[in-house]
Amino acid sequence: MHTQVHSQPRDRGGLIAWACLTVAIVAEVVGTSFMAAAARHGGHLGYVVMAVALAISYYFLALSVRGIAVGVAYAVWEGLGLTLLTLVGILVFKDSLSVQQMLGLGMAAAGIVCVTLGEEHTS
Repeated sequence: MHTQVHSQPRDRGGLIAWACLTVAIVAEVVGTSFMAAAARHGGHLGYVVMAVALAISYYFLALSVRGIAVGVAYAVWEGLGLTLLTLVGILVFKDSLSVQQMLGLGMAAAGIVCVTLGEEHTS
């Protein structure tokens, strides 16, 4: 059965859209993390998990744009995914960041906040 996020009342539909976007972000981080692990340590299972997780991510991203402007959804998906993957890289893979990279991530986070706050809200 096909559920339409945009046919819900705006408040509930908006919450469903943001929930879908959250699932999309988590799936993206999981998939890309498994890709990095497989690339660094070998093994094909990581690539299988990556493919499934990224397919789930894109599916839920597509659902989210029924209730969130596509540019906003994509900016939040990409920006939060980038930030969370950076944390995974630092905490799990022991990556390090230069000052320039940290400043760039800070600017990306500020941009996400601006884009998200600019999203039209109706009550």
